[in-house]
Amino acid sequence: VSRVLAFQFVRGTHSGVAGICQRLSGVRCLLHLTVFWLSLFYTLLEFDLGSQFLRELDRKLGEEQRPMMDRVTMLQEKVAQMSSEVTDTNPYSRLMALKRMGVVDNYEDIRMFTVAIIGVGGVGSVAAEMLTRCGIGKLILFDYDKVELANMNRLFFQPNQAGMHKVDAAAETLMFINPDVEIQVHKHNITTVDNFEHFMDLIRTGNLLGGPVELVLSCVDNFEARMAINTACNELNQVWMESGVSENAVSGHIQLVVPGKTACFACAPPLVVASNIDEKTLKREGVCAASLPTTMGIVAGFLVQNALKYLLKFGTVSHYLGYNALQDFFPTMQMKPNSQCDDSFCRLRQMEYQAQEAVKRAPEPVEKQKEEVVHEDNEWGICVVSETVEEGHDDECNVPGLASGLQLAYTVPKQQKVEDTEGATGNEQTLEELMAQMKSL
Repeated sequence: VSRVLAFQFVRGTHSGVAGICQRLSGVRCLLHLTVFWLSLFYTLLEFDLGSQFLRELDRKLGEEQRPMMDRVTMLQEKVAQMSSEVTDTNPYSRLMALKRMGVVDNYEDIRMFTVAIIGVGGVGSVAAEMLTRCGIGKLILFDYDKVELANMNRLFFQPNQAGMHKVDAAAETLMFINPDVEIQVHKHNITTVDNFEHFMDLIRTGNLLGGPVELVLSCVDNFEARMAINTACNELNQVWMESGVSENAVSGHIQLVVPGKTACFACAPPLVVASNIDEKTLKREGVCAASLPTTMGIVAGFLVQNALKYLLKFGTVSHYLGYNALQDFFPTMQMKPNSQCDDSFCRLRQMEYQAQEAVKRAPEPVEKQKEEVVHEDNEWGICVVSETVEEGHDDECNVPGLASGLQLAYTVPKQQKVEDTEGATGNEQTLEELMAQMKSL
């Protein structure tokens, strides 16, 4: 009986455990489903909250950036006419102040000018940026070189522009700075025969009205390119300005070249490129010319300042201006053309200029001098003269090498002539003769 009872107990227990296990399996599945739906719910909830947060963040950023974007958009819109109105959104207000202060008669004329810049390197790129900020009408850029990381010690270009052509990188930056300026780029070497003819055509017909450009700026770093520019400008009778920086990066110069009137580059090449060094050797690995952004910025500033004075006709246009950073020396001079210049067009322009000057120097009709009035009662011929007698400076001031505008601080007293002294002593009496005359009295 006990065994039967034990067997029935075990079988009942097993059935109970099996039922419990079945019930537990159902609960486990239900728990898994509950966890899944809860996880999905929280995921969707977090996504919705995250989206709302992102939308709110985007809205706040948009509100903060909208004024700046509005200003950028306003700047990128072309300005129909320059205005002197002083506002935060007027890019020309401080430039137009030059007119209000009497420095420039009509600053608005700058938008009618076209300037060609050959060489968009350390000097040319900065000069192009300055002219763009000044509101020049049109820029024509020439350069076939590309931006390199080695150029980052200079101004204007950025590391992310490495590998781009310099003219393309410059045009991208300049058009963003001032969309009013028309930018035209050319990626070719002007020293080749075909490109030289194209270069001359652009100089001849490149301005806003299809005529010759108003000014050419040479910012190249080699002798061949300078001579090509010089030849083209002499043939076209085009005014241009030459610039350069020395190989030690501590001196530079600018030079105005007016064909026929001033020395061209073939007449008197500046010393900065007359060192007779083969510039091609500078391209060897590990060998290069030094460059300082300070010197290049100074030379570019001199160049653009001289260009603005020439275009807008204010101040004195420098014919030659040098810069020596070691001694803070700024030499200036005016170089006359060489009558025996190797460039035949330079000699032709000289003859044309001399003929024009001869016409200007034609003698003017001389006015009839007024007859001196003689009083009838002046029988003794007495005339009234000034009490102060002007000292003659003919002999004293004719000092060789004395610059114009200078005079001597004092004059050397004249020596008495020997014959005058002898004549004076001949009339004098001796002491014995005077004593004899006194005794006879």
